[in-house]
Amino acid sequence: MPHAAGSAPAGSSEFKLGGRVLAAALLGTACGASPLPFNVLPLVMGPIHDEFGWDFAAISVGMTIFGTTASLLAPVIGGLADRVGVRLIGLWSLFAFAMVFAAFYFVPGNIGGWYAFWLLLGVIGIGSTPVTWSRAVSMWFAKNRGLALGIMLIGTSLAALVVPQIANWAIRTGGWRFAFPIVALLPLLVALPVAIAWFREPKPEEAPAETRMADGNVAGLTLGQAIRGYRFWMLIGSIILISIAYGGAHIHMAQIVKLHGFTPATAASVLGVVAMGILAGRVLVGLLFDRIWAPGVAFASMLLPAIACTLLMGTGGALSVVMTGAFLLGFAAGAESDVIAFLTARYFGMRHYGRIYGMLYMPFGIGSGVSPILYGAVRDRTGSYDAMLMAAIFMFAIGGAMLLSLGRYPRLGETGGHRPA
Repeated sequence: MPHAAGSAPAGSSEFKLGGRVLAAALLGTACGASPLPFNVLPLVMGPIHDEFGWDFAAISVGMTIFGTTASLLAPVIGGLADRVGVRLIGLWSLFAFAMVFAAFYFVPGNIGGWYAFWLLLGVIGIGSTPVTWSRAVSMWFAKNRGLALGIMLIGTSLAALVVPQIANWAIRTGGWRFAFPIVALLPLLVALPVAIAWFREPKPEEAPAETRMADGNVAGLTLGQAIRGYRFWMLIGSIILISIAYGGAHIHMAQIVKLHGFTPATAASVLGVVAMGILAGRVLVGLLFDRIWAPGVAFASMLLPAIACTLLMGTGGALSVVMTGAFLLGFAAGAESDVIAFLTARYFGMRHYGRIYGMLYMPFGIGSGVSPILYGAVRDRTGSYDAMLMAAIFMFAIGGAMLLSLGRYPRLGETGGHRPA
């Protein structure tokens, strides 16, 4: 494709031009509302249960409230990012998220107060997730978009490697409440300064030609055009199934490990193994997306966590088996997040990326929020997670297979519509 006038060449120069923005987006993702709650709650869940007597399903409802609230607001925040730019939304959301997360130190000893804190976190946190960061990255990268998004989403892997260790230290030092303000220092002292210095969208002359039409306008579908196509709804269905299968398994991973007879310290280490799986999924899947038809890659990736669920069932067993299951489960999470961001840009374009991504993020967040309740309810009623893990096997397989129906990548037309490539 010839380059549009004033556009930057694609290829390796994308990393030269957008490398700093990508680094800021990686740290923003790592320290935002997407990974931090998911990596703190598994470790405070047990102490909260011991202190207040709340069952695991009731504690997990907080994550459901958070995920559902944030997800319902995702299209709104995405639309704002389309209109006013991602820099303003990303910076303020990251700051507000850190403040509210630190305030969890003051959670009252009643379940209603616990839920209220999660509701507030959902309202202010969604702008600090990939809904914001991925728009900027997708605007800077075209030829290497899959890899760039994978690198950005490594942030969740870094969080999963680092945050459980920090939270575990904080819990040992000052109790479960202390974990929240300590972890909140990450967005304030690490991500926010870098984002202030480097995070922005490209100027027209810096953007890859593939992101724009011949007249210079940003290429892509409107939200209305997207939802009238079958691809949008197949993605919705796939995302719902996979997020329900995965979300609760991550939140309850520490408890799953304990049921196999291991200590809380070992459970924190296993969460690190999940993070390594996520990291592998991000990088490998991102690289393959740039070279191979992405839905086919995603389908193969979703078969791995089905194997993981069989390894995590039961009690006892070798630590190596549990760690293998944790790694494969993490790999699925890495692949799934890449799928949403990459396929949104590839099938629907960048014109209204924020709103469309927000609509697709909605079922992801809701499914991830509902899933911990389902896992917790199964644990409370049966004493194990086996029944839910068995259901997850089928959800991973069916959700991955649905992506195979998406067909060839569309080629954006001059009016913002599309035609088959």
